[in-house]
Amino acid sequence: MAHVRLAVLSAAAAVTLALTACGGSSEAADEPATASTVTIDHAQGTTEVPVDPETVFTFDLGALDTLDALGVDVDGVPQGTLPAQLSAYAGGGTTSIGSMKEPDFEAIAAAAPDLIIISGRVADSYDELTEIAPTIDLSVDAADPIPSFKEHTASLGRIFGLEDEVAERLEALDATISETREAAATAGNGLILMTSAGEVTAYGAGSRFGLIHDVLGVEPAATVTSEGTHGEAVSFEYIADVNPAHLFVIDRDAAVGEAGAAGAAVLDNELVDRTDAAKNDAVTYLDSAGWYLIGYGLNNLDAMISAINEAVSA
Repeated sequence: MAHVRLAVLSAAAAVTLALTACGGSSEAADEPATASTVTIDHAQGTTEVPVDPETVFTFDLGALDTLDALGVDVDGVPQGTLPAQLSAYAGGGTTSIGSMKEPDFEAIAAAAPDLIIISGRVADSYDELTEIAPTIDLSVDAADPIPSFKEHTASLGRIFGLEDEVAERLEALDATISETREAAATAGNGLILMTSAGEVTAYGAGSRFGLIHDVLGVEPAATVTSEGTHGEAVSFEYIADVNPAHLFVIDRDAAVGEAGAAGAAVLDNELVDRTDAAKNDAVTYLDSAGWYLIGYGLNNLDAMISAINEAVSA
């Protein structure tokens, strides 16, 4: 399986052979050996990971998005409803390693991966997976998402020898964040909603979607408190009373491929229509799969931030 640096390594081998043939072997022998592993700190500890691993499995779609952005081959992913931007990994082209929440340990062990990447949905399986191969947990800290994401992305850069590429992408991301914060400062407040099976939940600062408030600077329209990742159940009357200047909507049913009323249909009622957001055409229906399933990946995070930037700059 051709990884991103295979051509470079092959070329380097050819040069070494040529030098040997020309009597340059003693010079080459004096060069320091390249490290074969790198130490990675992650959410569940510290792991020695092989440099440029040949067979890579990931349960974390954010990491998959990042590796895809960097041109790194990924050999195994959970099967099910993959977002359109990652559809190349669906079907027979990659090893099926289970579902988003349940690893297929037998299939994983049989394929003998060199690296397994996980995050929150299968975090409880960490110990079992480490018995099969080096495993790293790249769960992003919702309380401090951007530094956490940068650290994880830098780790992937170290593993695959792509530090310069990662640094360049992260620098561009910082610029987009700054631009969005500047626009958000005068754009009015916002409320984050998720629709699912006709019900509506709200998310606030510090939540799984708190990026909008915590990082991008959109003022929260209300104090929303909830435990875990499911948000706080709210009514249409609540939305009308809060009266946000912006509504940011994620349709969970669309994200996971379940039948149900579309988010726009759920919110199409007189109470929501009273809000300044509805009156001013400031209801933004976000890429639900990107926000709900992928989250923090190099390509996807750029798209997420750009969507908020467009909304608050209108």
